[in-house]
This record gives sequence, C-alpha cells and structure tokens, in this order.
Amino acid sequence: MIAGINPKSKIVRLNAHDKSKIQNCVTLPNPQPAFEQLLKQQRRQWYRTIVTWAIALLVISVCCFLVGLWDKKRLWDGIPSILNLLHQMLPPDFSDARNWVKPLFDTLAMSIAGTAIAILFSMPLSLLAARNTTPHPLLFQVSRLILNGLRSVPELIMGIIFVAAVGFGALPGTLAVGFHSIGMVGKFFAEYIELVNEAPLEAARAAGANKVQVIYHGILPQVLPQMMDLTLYRWEYNFRASTVMGAVGAGGIGFELIGALRLINYREVSAVLLVILLMVILVDGFSSYLRKRLV
Repeated sequence: MIAGINPKSKIVRLNAHDKSKIQNCVTLPNPQPAFEQLLKQQRRQWYRTIVTWAIALLVISVCCFLVGLWDKKRLWDGIPSILNLLHQMLPPDFSDARNWVKPLFDTLAMSIAGTAIAILFSMPLSLLAARNTTPHPLLFQVSRLILNGLRSVPELIMGIIFVAAVGFGALPGTLAVGFHSIGMVGKFFAEYIELVNEAPLEAARAAGANKVQVIYHGILPQVLPQMMDLTLYRWEYNFRASTVMGAVGAGGIGFELIGALRLINYREVSAVLLVILLMVILVDGFSSYLRKRLV
C-alpha cells in the first residue's frame, strides 16, 4: 500500500517519495529541438524562394536589356510614328469588302480542317507517347521525338515549305496549321493520359480486358472532357494562326491583309483588321458555347 492513502477516504495523499516516482514515470519530451528544426526548415525554404525569384528577375532584366526594352529614348521616339500610322488607318475603307467574303470562309475552313488533322494524328501519337499506354519504350521515344519536332517548327515556316510543295492557296495553310498543331495537341493528350486514375484501369484488367479495351473503357472516359476542351481551344488558336498564313501565300484573309500592306493602303488594312477581330470574337463566342454544351 502506498504511504499516505487512507482506505476509508476517497482523497489520495502522496508523500514526496511517491510524487518523485510518478514524475519520473511521466516525463514529457522537450518540444524545443523539434520547433527549432521546423524554424530552420522554414528559413531555408524562404531563402530558396528569395534566391529563385532574384535569379528569375535577373534573367528577365537581362533579356529585356538585350531586346531593347530599357531603351527609353527609342521607345519614346516611336510614339509619334505609331500615332501617325493610326491617323493614316482612319477611317477604315470597306469599299473592297465583297472580295473578303471568300477569303474569310477559306480562313475558317483552314482552321477547322487543320484542327481535324491535328486531332486525327494526335490521338494515336499520344497513346504511343504516354508511358502508361505505349507498347514499347522505343515507340515512346520515337513518338515524343515526332511531337517535339512538329511543335518546334512555326506555322509560317511550315507554310513556306508546303507552299513550295503543293503551290499557293488554302491547302498549304491547312497543312501548316494542322501539322504544327499535332505537336502541341499530341503533347497535351499524352500528359492527360499519363495523369489518369489507375483504379479503373486495374479494374478493367482484373475483369480480363485487353489493352484496347482498357484504353476504351478505362482511359478515354477520363480524358475525353479535357481533350474536347483542348480541341476547342486549339480551334480558336488555329483560326487566328490561319489569318497570317496569307503572308507566305497560303490563302485566307491574311492574303488580303498582306496585299493591302504592300500597297501601303493603311485604311484598307484597318478595315481588314476589324473584320478579322469580328470573326475572332464570333469564333471565341461559338467555342465558349460549344464548351458549355459538350464539356
């Protein structure tokens, strides 16, 4: 029996010896070292963030200096020239607007056909370029190389190549927009496929599904909304890209714009730009409508 305990009483009294025993048994760890370690980690993370931002700002500043953004005199001297050009562009001249109807539809057709080409070729390439669906590492590397190569060549350069190959008109513009889009769309499709939830795939495999069935029932239902959203966005981009294909003779409304620029007819240039702006607004609005209905 512990000294100081009265059996007939509910109150327990401990002597000094018993108190020391209990204190020795219930010793709490000192939280100070863990707290100091947490503070050190926070300081190191804060220092890394500061250093990262400082390096980023330094790189941006150097790039701005190299391209002349810090040349205030040159920028200031260019303001009168811009105002003079805007004065020459007003009022817009729509006298030749009837001749722009077909080039506008050509531009719209180029964007739709180019997007269709991109989706058609991006789907199989993305399956080969995704780590969880590619049948062999060599096919993975080859497909990634193809996507990187197509993405690295600008549309205008591709337009020049296809104009030299198939001649002038909307066809080379469509091919240029489409093949450039394959590189970008295929890359995003592959990333969407790699980030899918593995649980439906494992369930399909456990049910005895083959690779094609796993892709059809386990992967596509997860990535189709994202693919549809990217397809609509890419169509918007391809329409804007198609407007400048005329600079290399690839047809569309851009051909009319370049012709007016070469003739130094700035009033017609402003009119064509306004028409292009209106079409871009309509395409963006229609794309947003489709996105709400389909995605």
